[in-house]
Amino acid sequence: MKNFFYLLLAVLLYSCNSKEKQIAQNENLKNENKEDTEIRTDLYGSWVGDFMIEERDTTREAKEGINKINILIKKITESEVIGQSIVAGNNRPLKGKIIKKEDRLIFTLDEPGDDKNDGAFVFEVINDTIVGIWTAYNDKKEVTKRSFKLTKKEFKYDPNVMLPDYDTYIDFQNPKIEKEKSLPLPDDTIARKEEEYDEYDTPSLYRQASESVYQINSSTTKLKESQLKNLKKLDLEILRNTIFARHGLTFKTKGVRQFFDFVDWYIPISSNVDDQLTETEKQNIVLLKRFEKYATDNYDSFGR
Repeated sequence: MKNFFYLLLAVLLYSCNSKEKQIAQNENLKNENKEDTEIRTDLYGSWVGDFMIEERDTTREAKEGINKINILIKKITESEVIGQSIVAGNNRPLKGKIIKKEDRLIFTLDEPGDDKNDGAFVFEVINDTIVGIWTAYNDKKEVTKRSFKLTKKEFKYDPNVMLPDYDTYIDFQNPKIEKEKSLPLPDDTIARKEEEYDEYDTPSLYRQASESVYQINSSTTKLKESQLKNLKKLDLEILRNTIFARHGLTFKTKGVRQFFDFVDWYIPISSNVDDQLTETEKQNIVLLKRFEKYATDNYDSFGR
């Protein structure tokens, strides 16, 4: 009888322990599911705007400027946020979390840190806008802090979009500076006259594109040699890069970005769009490159 009692007690204790374990497991599973449940899916997508300089090393020559940035939000859960930062030819993964403060959502997202241009983003959603600060990991960079104010935009390839016709397209990033020699003074000595004349820099000269950059569609029309033979080198370069801009390529060089970052329809979305090009676009790129090789440009002075 005593053995039976002990056996019954052991069964009861085992049963209780099993129930407690099951309850704990169910609670853990519930918490895991809660952490994995996606929230605020309305924030998913591209947030686009200017990447403004806030802090820079003023002892160095200014090379970096305002860029267009796309913060792409892909996934949000209670424990994790996944996204991408796409700017100036860089396409970097983002990972972090959100912090809830009363009715505010504050995002802290980090780039991996294995690239010299990586940094950390802190931003919050204010109405329909993302506002925040990016800080470089490398405090020796020319620009160590930037601000941004982004609005949500949907990227969609449209072969018919064109560069605006209300602006002039001048290549301010690649000026031509010519050296000129000063004339000798009448009373110079013979020894002075035998020396080389002094050289000085003339005002910077720039190349300007023609109206063809917003009149010719290099994505929808199969270009002909007769259309290109009289175009400037800059015209050809812009017509070629407009193809890539329509597909959302993020451009590495400032010389190209200067023509597209201000365009409303341009959204940098990828660092390689080669597999997205149409056959017409591929053929046009080959033809444009061939003409670029031998084309020339006229240079003139322009105010900035």
